[in-house]
Amino acid sequence: MKNLIIIGGSKGIGKAITETFLENHNVINISRSAPEFTHANLTHHTCDILTDDLPEIEQVDTLIYCPGSINLKPITRLKLDDFRNDFEINVLGAVKAIQKYIDPLKKGQQPSIVLFSTVAAKLGMPFHASVAASKSAVEGLVKSVGAELAPTVRINAIAPTVTDTELASKLLRNDKMIENITERHPLKKFLNPQEVADMAQFLTSSKAASISGQIFEMDCGIVSFKI
Repeated sequence: MKNLIIIGGSKGIGKAITETFLENHNVINISRSAPEFTHANLTHHTCDILTDDLPEIEQVDTLIYCPGSINLKPITRLKLDDFRNDFEINVLGAVKAIQKYIDPLKKGQQPSIVLFSTVAAKLGMPFHASVAASKSAVEGLVKSVGAELAPTVRINAIAPTVTDTELASKLLRNDKMIENITERHPLKKFLNPQEVADMAQFLTSSKAASISGQIFEMDCGIVSFKI
């Protein structure tokens, strides 16, 4: 079985990814809170990615970095600290994890990295300045690191639209908002976490052996189509 590190695998999309990989992988979850479930293949390390030292792990085949933020405010209300905080959690945390585990990854079995962007990096939307700026940096990181680590380690990113998680609960807090979000997407739906987990599973598998440096927009058509 491959050894998989998930940063932030206790909740939301990270939780769905953890559950998806557990049957066939040794999963090492690193997050501030422990998962609400146990499994023989699951190891948990309590750690704040921004302030704590990451645990020493000698064998790593896959790294998936899940932490993110949804900080939606008008540009006039965003403080510089908002931009700093979003950049730290989305970009610097990912850099810290990559730098920590890059040496064991290079020795791993078909090693790969998956990061997360957002459709807001491609589609200009009001109130998304801070998160769009930090996630655009993630996309640049994927391109540059992918070139640097080729051909040994592959790295890609998933850019989801609204996903039904606790992080997005303010966007989906009542039936009217759910209806509005659904209607905005040409496919008349938004994402559930399992769909995103399935994409992460594909990108880390041998089926994606020729894919690196790419951003995969799981957008339900909102970026690609105008209908």
